[in-house]
Amino acid sequence: MKKIVLSMAALATVAMAESDITHPIERIEEVKDATGVTEKSFFDRVHFKGDLRVRYESKETDYYDGSEKNAYLGRYRLRLGAHIDITDHLQFEVGMRSGRGNPTSGNQTFAEANKPTEGLADYFFQSLRFNALALDYTSGNSTWKIGRSAYMMYRPIKSQLVWDNDLSMNGVNYQYQDDTKIITAGINQPSYAENVPDTTDDVNLFLAQYVQKTKLENSTLNLGAGIYYYDGLKGNTPLYGKDMGNTLVGDVYANDYHIIEGFGELKFKDVLGKPFAIAAGVAYNTAADDNNFGYDLAFQLGKAKKVGDWQVKYSYTDIQEDAVFGAHSDSDNFGGGTAAKGHAIRTKYKFGKNTYLAGTYFINTLYGSKVGDPADADYERVQLDAIITF
Repeated sequence: MKKIVLSMAALATVAMAESDITHPIERIEEVKDATGVTEKSFFDRVHFKGDLRVRYESKETDYYDGSEKNAYLGRYRLRLGAHIDITDHLQFEVGMRSGRGNPTSGNQTFAEANKPTEGLADYFFQSLRFNALALDYTSGNSTWKIGRSAYMMYRPIKSQLVWDNDLSMNGVNYQYQDDTKIITAGINQPSYAENVPDTTDDVNLFLAQYVQKTKLENSTLNLGAGIYYYDGLKGNTPLYGKDMGNTLVGDVYANDYHIIEGFGELKFKDVLGKPFAIAAGVAYNTAADDNNFGYDLAFQLGKAKKVGDWQVKYSYTDIQEDAVFGAHSDSDNFGGGTAAKGHAIRTKYKFGKNTYLAGTYFINTLYGSKVGDPADADYERVQLDAIITF
């Protein structure tokens, strides 16, 4: 594989990941004052958040016959979100992002090597889509979300084994959370998500997850399990137009996806003067007879919360073709989806109140079934980011 030449020299010494930057459409918890919501002005009820990320990205694939496929891109992602207080317990949330309705990515390419550059005015507004339109009701430790909104499942060290960072749910979802446990359940229809072509049948997703949180002497242990039951995928056309590594028979899915997830996460407040976490997770699709298992191992040192803070995360993932629903799992690792294995190195540095340098380095092996070859392919991907939140 030829050597990667980075055009952003200022970022060349920094490999940062921003996957845990708070999403603009996640519920905004404000410190309550003595004034009731109904007594506040409209502008005092509106809470706005957003972020802009500019990225240099390289993707290089080496196939078994010696051929290559490379891409060098300039991309951006814009996310805008707002919550409007209707009552003390009820909020309306709305969010938009770039990416032309991609359900697991807001990235929009504005420059590509050896291709003409498209003017911003030619695609900017066409790229934006609503990825959140929902009502949030909170009472005590319970939260209900009705409509399209960011999912609430817990992910150990932000694992994307089953769920991509940017995915929204379309349905009714509930979560209870206190100091010892998290309980999440929901009924959703992925076929009503962004940018879904006509499918043979509607797809329903029933989900449930339980996380037990235990405080130890110097750490916190989180143990969790989830069931994610997709109904209507087998015999259906690819939900977003691509198989994403999942097995097809002709032009339709060969299997349904009834996924069981289990994970453990151990978090320390102070290791070498930094917070440290280690986690492991597995996913098993009971609706497929073969190639139905995946796992993820990861650790993270540091936490980029204050100016000057940094963090580094390493993960190794091996995910067979039908372990999870590829269109909803990590859209960056392996080029997105399943049928691959490999390493990911993510770090992040906060150099200003609302500014970060970020990026990721993936070193992967793509299974022959993913690339349509009799042998595996090597895949490397670099992402270097500059991010501002507002």
